[in-house]
Amino acid sequence: MNLPADAEPFAFGRDADIYAIDDDWVLRRYRNGHPVRDEADFMRHVAQHGYPVPAVRDVDGADMVIQRLDGPTLGDAAMAGELSAVEIGRIHADLHHRLQAIPAPSGTPGHVVVHGDLHPLNVISTADGPVVIDWRNAEEGTPEFDVAMTAIIFAQVALDPSYEDLTLLLREALATYLDLSIDPTSALPAALRARGNNRTLTPAELALLPQQEQLIRQHL
Repeated sequence: MNLPADAEPFAFGRDADIYAIDDDWVLRRYRNGHPVRDEADFMRHVAQHGYPVPAVRDVDGADMVIQRLDGPTLGDAAMAGELSAVEIGRIHADLHHRLQAIPAPSGTPGHVVVHGDLHPLNVISTADGPVVIDWRNAEEGTPEFDVAMTAIIFAQVALDPSYEDLTLLLREALATYLDLSIDPTSALPAALRARGNNRTLTPAELALLPQQEQLIRQHL
């Protein structure tokens, strides 16, 4: 999809940039050309079941035109003091419960749609409620795996010295989240292996994985 030569992203993640199209739509583009067809299909599938996800308008290679959302991420809202740790944990548990109620597109028994990266920076707090973004890691799998992956990400930030000011908040949010979610113990080893193979993580972040596992198991 064509953009003006001088177009600059107004938001970005580790591997994608977001460009404004108009008041209603944005273009999300992967820098490495990663195709978005599967991601868009999962987003459309969960949307058909009433799950809070941005609407998808167009897909072309590494580009996806999606609904523009207004509001901070849950992470930004928490850092601004607008959400408590308990509220963050409850919101994530609820989002997982709702996602786990949606059948996998293939109909495979025991499988659901796994987001794979559901954390406070991937949830936008809109006037209509929380909306989940960034479905690149979406796949079919078990609910336990998805819960384990979110717990790993919570634990990573809670243990990262770069986020020292958020340590207590994230630890309490993690405890609340696990208390309200299904037990992820059976899928935790697989989720840790998957997280260890994430190419976007730095060596310092990867080195925290054993401590993350210990922190999670303290709450199981």
